[in-house]
Amino acid sequence: MKLSNAQMAWRAAQDIQDGAYVNLGIGAPEMVARYSVEGRTVIYHTENGLLNFGEAPPEGQEDWDLINAGKRAVTLKPGAAFFHHADSFAMVRGGHLDVAILGAYQVAQTGDLANWRVGSKGVPAVGGAMDLVHGAKQVCVITEHVTKDGKPKLVEACTFPLTGVACVTRVYTSLAVVDVKDGRFVLREKLPGMSVDELQSMTGAALTIEGTVSDLNVPEL
Repeated sequence: MKLSNAQMAWRAAQDIQDGAYVNLGIGAPEMVARYSVEGRTVIYHTENGLLNFGEAPPEGQEDWDLINAGKRAVTLKPGAAFFHHADSFAMVRGGHLDVAILGAYQVAQTGDLANWRVGSKGVPAVGGAMDLVHGAKQVCVITEHVTKDGKPKLVEACTFPLTGVACVTRVYTSLAVVDVKDGRFVLREKLPGMSVDELQSMTGAALTIEGTVSDLNVPEL
């Protein structure tokens, strides 16, 4: 058993504070916009020049002039604004975003993030994340706990090219919620029924326990 992308996105959405300005990375992080907590106002930002967008429209109702940085169709909320991508990056670099939620290939216990290239393979995909990880006030990650071949994605030190150094503060994985604190992974929540030892065996760095580790309480989605 593990959390789906939608469940990881739901869990991340629960921690976004009322009034926050948030950038969502490509892939699973995009789904966070579906699960904004009722009663909270969250203003979503995308690097290509759009502020205050909503979740994806129903299939067949897309307006392809309204897309995010991942070229996915989005909807607009009242008061949405459009602007040049240079102005959008000025917002990022000026420290005007409260949270960036990104995907990852690896996260190190020091908070280093690798999410743009796997070694020398594939086409390099340098993007806005390199600005976001140092411009946003808080950087969170949504990722599978292990790769498709079972290798840990939470590691002592990244072996892939870095996106940013000492930038990640919290990781939402398919098995757990883990904070990055003082160069350590601190376990906050885990799947019900999974032991800490079992989780540790799938993690590439030591998990620290501080106080009570809660069970992940996530709805079926």
